[in-house]
Amino acid sequence: MRPASTEETLSAPHPNQFALLGQRRFAPFFWAQFLGAGNDNLFKFAFTVMVTFGTTSASGLAPALVVQLIAALFILPFLLFSATSGQLADKFDKARLIRLVKNLEIAIMAIALYGFTAKSVPVLLLCTFLLGVHSTLFGPVKYAYLPQQLDERELTGGNGMVEMGTFVAILLGNVVGGLLIAVPEVGASYVAWSCLALALLGRVSAQFVPRAPATDAALQINWNPVTETWRNLKLAHGSIVVFRSLLGISWMWFFGAVFLTQFPAFAKDVLGGNEQVASLLLVVFSIGIATGSLLCETLSRRHVEIGLVPFGAFGMSLFAIDLWFASRGLVHGEGALTLGRFLAQPAHWRVMADLALLALFAGLYSVPMYALIQMRSLPSHRSRIIAANNILNALFMIASAAMAALLLKAGVTVPQLFLITGLLNLLVAGYIFLVVPEYLLRFIAWIATRLVYRFEVRGDEHIPTEGAAILVCNHVSFVDAILLMAASPRPIVFIMDHRIFKLPVLGTLFRFAKAVPIAPQKEDPQAYEQAFARARAVLDAGDLLCIFPEGAITRDGTLGEFKGGVMKLLEANPVPVVPLALRNLWGSFFSRIEGNAMSKPFRRGFFSRVGLVAGEPVPPAQVTPGGLRERVGALLAA
Repeated sequence: MRPASTEETLSAPHPNQFALLGQRRFAPFFWAQFLGAGNDNLFKFAFTVMVTFGTTSASGLAPALVVQLIAALFILPFLLFSATSGQLADKFDKARLIRLVKNLEIAIMAIALYGFTAKSVPVLLLCTFLLGVHSTLFGPVKYAYLPQQLDERELTGGNGMVEMGTFVAILLGNVVGGLLIAVPEVGASYVAWSCLALALLGRVSAQFVPRAPATDAALQINWNPVTETWRNLKLAHGSIVVFRSLLGISWMWFFGAVFLTQFPAFAKDVLGGNEQVASLLLVVFSIGIATGSLLCETLSRRHVEIGLVPFGAFGMSLFAIDLWFASRGLVHGEGALTLGRFLAQPAHWRVMADLALLALFAGLYSVPMYALIQMRSLPSHRSRIIAANNILNALFMIASAAMAALLLKAGVTVPQLFLITGLLNLLVAGYIFLVVPEYLLRFIAWIATRLVYRFEVRGDEHIPTEGAAILVCNHVSFVDAILLMAASPRPIVFIMDHRIFKLPVLGTLFRFAKAVPIAPQKEDPQAYEQAFARARAVLDAGDLLCIFPEGAITRDGTLGEFKGGVMKLLEANPVPVVPLALRNLWGSFFSRIEGNAMSKPFRRGFFSRVGLVAGEPVPPAQVTPGGLRERVGALLAA
């Protein structure tokens, strides 16, 4: 994965994701999307407050209906135009589209200037719909731009920054919109001019976004939203991992919408607070999402680490359920609690902690999924797949509102609604992880390399992020494959001794991983040939294949002779071969020290230091078993 157009070279690594804000390939784009998200929410919240408090001119519509129309009109374009916007983002330069979208934003805010000045509900409703169109057009561009400018090691951090920026912008937009519209006499005018100013600033920032060329310039646009939407969903379904990830992200929006829409009622009816308390809940939730999004890069060690997704899903449910427990038995006297009185009660701090941690884990859940979709989607179709994601998000949010309305009408309380949502999240997450076991496998690998071992990886830039390759590694323990899973940004298919599949837990795990069992040719010629046939199919598909050329786990800690299986693979698939060396695993619980593995579990204590070193890929023409053994031996000694 390489940026198509960038002024900085990827060979100059940045220390963390915040350093991207100093680089042209990211900073102008970040501020353009930040200002756009803030402007959308400043406009919508100010308009909502203006309608709710009856400061608009007569429109013939009840305020409650207008508030519902604001939400519906903003989301409607995502259903109508996402398919078209995905095609446009694949067909044209994304920097050019960003500038065009920002021009549209200026035009919309110019109309809104009249709408706020005249306090005209119909005009502002029109602007709400147009802002939905603006966001619909920007969505596929936003997420398809990043993988063109960032490499695999930067993608998680870049997505984390964008998610953080989006939620901070939403929060600031709501706060500023509420404060400005509340200014007597001139509040609507202040909102109007602020929206126009933010649109202009966004356009200035967009001017500096570098080129991101079309990925499918020959694409013929299908203007029929129904047929194109169906086509996009079928396109996304072509990769089961990508499609399930789209469903996973959409579920996160379903989950989050339940909480965000119920904050006012929760603050008033359950916590006994006033409008300031409702705003505080939004602040806590937004800070939690932003923090979780930023933590992803650190926890993933700057890779696309989907092992964080089960971790995030579990945390979302845990704290949603605890929020129900924390909300039970809360009592409040007469009159709404002010912010100060609310914070003075210790029981309310548990509520806020649950909300913050729930949101933090939602950030850990969503960012790796976005990065995975960007990395695994075909570049020529990436924008259309992201457009399919936007369509699914909108449908899931509508379903969320419908479910909440039905349950509340049936007498379910808001805390009970949170409990039901948390329990549903466990069921949905369990389904996703069963049908796409890669998430669960990466989670196990992530746990093993952080809680069982202190795992250090060197030279991981030599593990290819795209294209077929063979990985060869020394075989030290029964968990070698798990450690290699954690080190690779992509799935690895392993060729493994057929006897390991008979182990109770590890055998099940490796079957989940679709590892290829192999038996010695003399013992089972048919199984031997079948293993190589499956291995060649993996390489034909452009995936990573790992083989342990010693043929068995070492019994004395030394590096054994390499057998010729890799040469047999290269005859049909001449691909690069990457030497790997696992270090310091001998003597661990899963090695065969003293003759038996998995005995004396505390021999090395907790968090024992182990490592993996990757060497430079070897061209297929230069590969020999002896040469590979020498390279792996050199990596062990390095």
